[in-house]
Amino acid sequence: MADTITIRSDSETEHALDILTHDGSSRSAAIRQAVLETAMRRERAAAMRRAVLRVPLDEPDGVDVAAEISRERGEER
Repeated sequence: MADTITIRSDSETEHALDILTHDGSSRSAAIRQAVLETAMRRERAAAMRRAVLRVPLDEPDGVDVAAEISRERGEER
């Protein structure tokens, strides 16, 4: 048997539940679906962050951005 979860809603949550149950879904089904979808999005986002961190950095292109900005500012005067 599944555990029961109790939430304390506010006006924003009630509005969201109205939207999620507009198609006739029960509040319980809407909340369950929202929890599952949120967890999947967070897992995907974490996986993408890990993938980005695993990407090897290329060799520097030789451009010193700070020096370029400094040079450009010197030319503006």
